Amino acid sequence: MVIIDQETCIGCGKCAADCPAWNIKIEEKAAIKADCIQCGHCVAVCPAGAVSIPEYDMEDIEEYQEEGFRLQPEQVLHSIKYRRSVREYQPKEVSRSDLELLVQAGRYTATAKNSQSNGFVFVQKELEQLKEQVWEFIDQTEQKQGRSASKELLPYFSFNRRRKADPSDDYLFRNAPVVLFVTSDYLLDAGLAAQNIETMAVSMGLGVLYNGYLARIAEANEKLKQWLGIQDKTIRACMLLGYPVRHYIRTAPRKAPDVIWK
Repeated sequence: MVIIDQETCIGCGKCAADCPAWNIKIEEKAAIKADCIQCGHCVAVCPAGAVSIPEYDMEDIEEYQEEGFRLQPEQVLHSIKYRRSVREYQPKEVSRSDLELLVQAGRYTATAKNSQSNGFVFVQKELEQLKEQVWEFIDQTEQKQGRSASKELLPYFSFNRRRKADPSDDYLFRNAPVVLFVTSDYLLDAGLAAQNIETMAVSMGLGVLYNGYLARIAEANEKLKQWLGIQDKTIRACMLLGYPVRHYIRTAPRKAPDVIWK
């Protein structure tokens, strides 16, 4: 519930003008018309600091200082161009404090109708247990379906046979020390959160690989989802995280953009 302190409010109308639901009226002071989606725009735009949402952690709010906060366009573009999908990782643990920074990057991502339904499951300490359950599920699926299995499952059977022939062949997990599952009510919300998490991870010297194979097989495994504690949620994205084995010294080329100007 949004609360507007009537003693602090100066009646400037900025909150009403910026409210995406047209849910604030201005007479002498601002007032909420009805329940809202609690997007927090009114909190962020109020020059007097008169607005609060008690259900949220108001101590977490930061005051904006333009100097030093605005990223330079050329730096942002360079970072986007320089990022690479990392498929080989050092056997080095990622600290809990670093993972918590990634959570914050995902947590502050925009969501549809301010649903804030994104959830994050990091697996590092119990990674071997995760792997065992994934491979067991793939084994059982191949035994049950055999030649009648859909073509979407065939790559998993191939990964499993490679692993059995050579235990060091960790193609599905890439020997990454951390697996992150992103759950959400909306696919796009999870994708946006994953992108912000990757941006933060790269700034911290971590590498990332989006793993669609692992996301799909984990979502299909109800026993695994229960073990992860997300049996009532939908896995929308999966990311491998860790410190890269190699350092890239230049950006990679791309095709000319497919763009229309009107």
